[in-house]
Amino acid sequence: MIKAGAPADRGADGGEAGQAHGSCPVPAQSLPGSSRRKMHSAPAVLRHGTRGQATTDAGPDACTFAPSCLNGAGLTHPSAPEITYRLRALPQTDPNSPSKTETSAAPETDGAAGQLSQPELSAEPPAPQEPPKPAPVKTEAKAAVKAAANKPAHMSSRELLGWLWRGYLRHYMALLALAVVFMLIEGGTVGALSYMMQPMFDLVFVEGNTNALFWVSLAFLIIFSMRGMASVCQKVILSKISQTSAAHMRKDMLARLIRQDPSFHQVHPPGFLIQRVQSDVMAINSVWQAIITGAGRDVTQLVAVLAVAVSVDWRWTLIMLIGLPMLLLPLAAVQRYVRRKASQARDLGASLATRLDEIFHGIVPIKLNNLEDYQTNRFGGHMDQFVRSEVRASFGVASTTGMIDIMAGLGVMGVVLYGGTEIIEGKKSVGEFMSFFTAIGLAFDPMRRLASISGTWQAAAAAMERIKELMDAPIKLVSPATPKAAPKGLPEVALKDVTLRYGESDVLRQLSLVAEAGKTTALVGASGAGKSTIFNLLTRLVDPQEGDVTVGGVPVRDLELNDLRSLFSVVTQEALLFDETLRENILLGRTDVSDEKLEEVLKASHVSDFLPKLANGLDTLVGPRGSALSGGQRQRVVIARALLRDTPILLLDEATSALDAQSEKVVQQALEKLSGGRTTLVIAHRLSTIRNADKIVVMERGQVMDQGTHEELLERGGIYADLYRLQFQDGKTLVDREGVAAQVPGDTRNSNEQSPWFRRLARRIFG
Repeated sequence: MIKAGAPADRGADGGEAGQAHGSCPVPAQSLPGSSRRKMHSAPAVLRHGTRGQATTDAGPDACTFAPSCLNGAGLTHPSAPEITYRLRALPQTDPNSPSKTETSAAPETDGAAGQLSQPELSAEPPAPQEPPKPAPVKTEAKAAVKAAANKPAHMSSRELLGWLWRGYLRHYMALLALAVVFMLIEGGTVGALSYMMQPMFDLVFVEGNTNALFWVSLAFLIIFSMRGMASVCQKVILSKISQTSAAHMRKDMLARLIRQDPSFHQVHPPGFLIQRVQSDVMAINSVWQAIITGAGRDVTQLVAVLAVAVSVDWRWTLIMLIGLPMLLLPLAAVQRYVRRKASQARDLGASLATRLDEIFHGIVPIKLNNLEDYQTNRFGGHMDQFVRSEVRASFGVASTTGMIDIMAGLGVMGVVLYGGTEIIEGKKSVGEFMSFFTAIGLAFDPMRRLASISGTWQAAAAAMERIKELMDAPIKLVSPATPKAAPKGLPEVALKDVTLRYGESDVLRQLSLVAEAGKTTALVGASGAGKSTIFNLLTRLVDPQEGDVTVGGVPVRDLELNDLRSLFSVVTQEALLFDETLRENILLGRTDVSDEKLEEVLKASHVSDFLPKLANGLDTLVGPRGSALSGGQRQRVVIARALLRDTPILLLDEATSALDAQSEKVVQQALEKLSGGRTTLVIAHRLSTIRNADKIVVMERGQVMDQGTHEELLERGGIYADLYRLQFQDGKTLVDREGVAAQVPGDTRNSNEQSPWFRRLARRIFG
């Protein structure tokens, strides 16, 4: 039998039910030897409830510790074994009465699923088997290819071009018109060049007319000069339009994506969005330039040289183009192929960006778990699939120009056979023949470019579809059309009959609580009870399905989002900093802060304690996510931000849980200064940090189970008293870390019935 050990700590991200986080709840000490070495903090596979039962993601009676629960931050090791544990459900008991079932697990709940805790685990050891082979590294890449193949029908080219024109290109209509004029000049000079072949051969080379020699030479100089100047002008204009419109599109995308709610960003990882904003916009930029250039320069050039060819002999021209109708069906098939392969390549490119983002953010766990080769091979699997998709798409694009060349070869063969006979018979001159062939030769390049535009467009259309999907995604959390004024002074915070669901799982169930104005209210309970969800509701990161959330008597739905969030300062255990200077991380773009005010904030938050140790003081770069600072230093910087905001409501979410005792003491002093004169809500697992709170709310499975002061809750017994004993009782003493003796709650139960903690103590002593 394997018994659950000490209470599982809150997940590193401090989240609650319904979010992708948590920790493996069965301690490593409880597992078999080889598995014990592979335990880590990762998304929970086993979820405990509150009393009497346990469930798993695999089913009601099985829990599988898969490789995804190994080696930190979701970075799996291919040789990690799977171990299955069977759970035996325990009898239901009244929450206020002692459990008659032998347990040693701390309560841990998952409010999203409503499971009960204190399970008794019995392990079924797996049969001896050979170590599993490394999992194929290409599985995710193949899944991306399959997902791309199963996407719905593509948008039409007309819709996509209309969206691009209305949104961006029409703003540069005057510049585009000027660029097209220069393209017409450039294209027309090619026709003039082919036309000048006839007088050069007939008048100069054949007849030997010396007077014509100068004028023909001058004509060539003028033609090439005009072509060069027109080419430079149109390219510079298009470059300006290209870069400006791309910047405009990227700004619009960021403005749109940054306003999406957290649920959107849970299903769209950072690497995916970076790929859309950077690479896809670049692809769109290149294709519209090709389209404009093709419509302007290449079409003009093709029309000009074909006009020269027709003027020489319309029969030769018809023979030259006789193979063109045969290309229509193959070109249509190639376009569909390119569109499909380009779509797959775009999806795989986003997968690569996501993988790189995870690797570089998880570089420390990778090194500690010797995963360099594994992650390299895994990335290589994605890259191999990406390369294949790109090569296949390039093959489709290249096929169009290849078919044009084959068609041109057939045409040239026919013209030589037919036209050569006429020249031999003296019906046509050498100058006419050279003028025709020069025109046809100069027609090949624009024909190839125009044919390749089709393939290039299909590749870019795949990128444009994804960008348009993101831009059209609705923003669910928006300000009301007629917002109410934000409350003044110190507001009261209240939730009344609030129910919140993620899918079919209830995170909060008819929850009601009030945080009085100017007082400190603490939220305690096992991980997954819904504590952080309350913070998300107050700041409108999510809206409930039922009930009312009010601040100062005003429903949060009725407040403008900026006004609502300007009422809150939030300090969490993550202490996320930007890769900027320390000054910028505190000011966050504000320019109205005086040096005196900043100095006051630095002292109150104890940032000034470590500031002299930094090489450049406030102008020191803190590194990616603040990695150049310690955990306690980052936490103090976040407190300085909150002090500078000076908001009436303060939300503290496990602000000291990740700190050592010395850092916690300093940060706790800063938090006490910060919370003074504010309506404060605190989430804490360490009960010693909230024992002086004006009110403590005990939560379980998305509901309020009890509330009162520290002393009142201990006196009544119940969940809070159990949690307090579990944290501070060592079988010998009831003294917390601050040296304050814990009050033993009065025994309101049957005197003939032993309490659970007494039975555990007796069992330790007498076996």
